[in-house]
Amino acid sequence: MTGPDARQPSTSRAAPERTCVGCRRKADRSRLLRVVAAGDEPVTPSGSVVLVPDPRTRLPGRGAWLHPATDCLDLAVRRRALGPGRGPAGTGHHTPGAHNTDQRAPPPPPPS
Repeated sequence: MTGPDARQPSTSRAAPERTCVGCRRKADRSRLLRVVAAGDEPVTPSGSVVLVPDPRTRLPGRGAWLHPATDCLDLAVRRRALGPGRGPAGTGHHTPGAHNTDQRAPPPPPPS
């Protein structure tokens, strides 16, 4: 078909978008960092979840996308958006800037 009604295949594609689990804003995938739980045992005996960055997006498992900023990491931990099942699994204590989040509530105080 020729003329004004002919459709040309588009050569440009929209960049894939992902949502930051911290601030919940959408951004191009190239502007976010993917993190995944490390290894076969991502939860340490203390209840911490060990996260590893996956800049090449090749590691297995369900990853989470974050802006590479501590503010977004802090928000993600506060929202309990990281960790096993990404559900409400504890208090989410962490060290800012660390790739390790504690997903277990602290033990109760000893009886008096």
